[in-house]
Amino acid sequence: MGYRYIGSKARIAKEILDYLGHPEIEDGYFIDAFSGTGIVASTAADYGWKVKINDMMKSSIVVSEAHLISYEDISFSKLGGYAKALEIMNAQNKQGFIWREYSPASLNQKGIERKYFSEENAQIIDGAIEVVYTWKNSGTISESEFSLLMSSLISAVNNVANIAGTYGCFLSKWTEQSKNRIKLECLPLREAKVDYQVFNQDVFELTSNLEDIVYYDPPYTKRQYASYYHILETIVQGDEPVVEGVSGLRPWKNKASVFCYKSKALKALVDLVVNTCAKRVLISYSNDGHIKLDDLEKNLKLFGQVKVVEIGSIGKYRPNVIASDNGSSVKEYLIDFVKERANKL
Repeated sequence: MGYRYIGSKARIAKEILDYLGHPEIEDGYFIDAFSGTGIVASTAADYGWKVKINDMMKSSIVVSEAHLISYEDISFSKLGGYAKALEIMNAQNKQGFIWREYSPASLNQKGIERKYFSEENAQIIDGAIEVVYTWKNSGTISESEFSLLMSSLISAVNNVANIAGTYGCFLSKWTEQSKNRIKLECLPLREAKVDYQVFNQDVFELTSNLEDIVYYDPPYTKRQYASYYHILETIVQGDEPVVEGVSGLRPWKNKASVFCYKSKALKALVDLVVNTCAKRVLISYSNDGHIKLDDLEKNLKLFGQVKVVEIGSIGKYRPNVIASDNGSSVKEYLIDFVKERANKL
């Protein structure tokens, strides 16, 4: 993909599951409550876990689900197969919302030139969105097939987006990859079916059972995912919001995360962990965040056993070459919390 997902655990997902291990009972699920790109949930499925994924971003959910879909889950029987569906999407062309707002056509259409995509690619994206929603609304494709097609579209979009790393802004000059014609390709599917469930809701509303393992990887900095990945969210939502500013941000504050605010994050995370029904909770923690590890550990110990495991060091998110040259690594930890007290905060 041509973008970097902030806080992605792709480089340490295996280490997290090596620590957790394989499921010892059949009843429990691995619940990835902030699924992001879905890499940790996917790795949990590789280790034999039944999986529940959740994220407030619909774009994250379709990408996460795509990692869990098997050949058994999809057939595209009314379209002649997965590859045929993508062939149809690749042939689409429409001067729609993405073209009007996020290609150079926006200069004449809206008075602001935005260069996220070439005009040709923007029209293909618009057409692909329209045809997928037509199939969905007519019952031509299932929910799983919808997620797979949208994830395929996101993957293709990321490969031609004229961005440095996120969709918070576009580049003034076209990158070589952004000049390529967008092409949707088949994503790999699982051979064996995974027992999984999908949720798209506020993490505080997500339920769990005593025997589940709940994994939390909340935002730890001020960067709001809903604004950094706004175009992907618009593509998957298939809507036409009123957008603002040079970057063309869709309204996002209703999806602002409390964990991105330094003054609120610690209490919010402790509340979340302590009030979950699951007895055991795993929390990914980065020393790059604005919650202090000692404070989090001290607060959690009031309610149960806490073990802190250093997972490894990974490079910071760096949006460009200069930042990369000056960047440093951050330490990643896994906090293993086992609840002893049922008290509510």
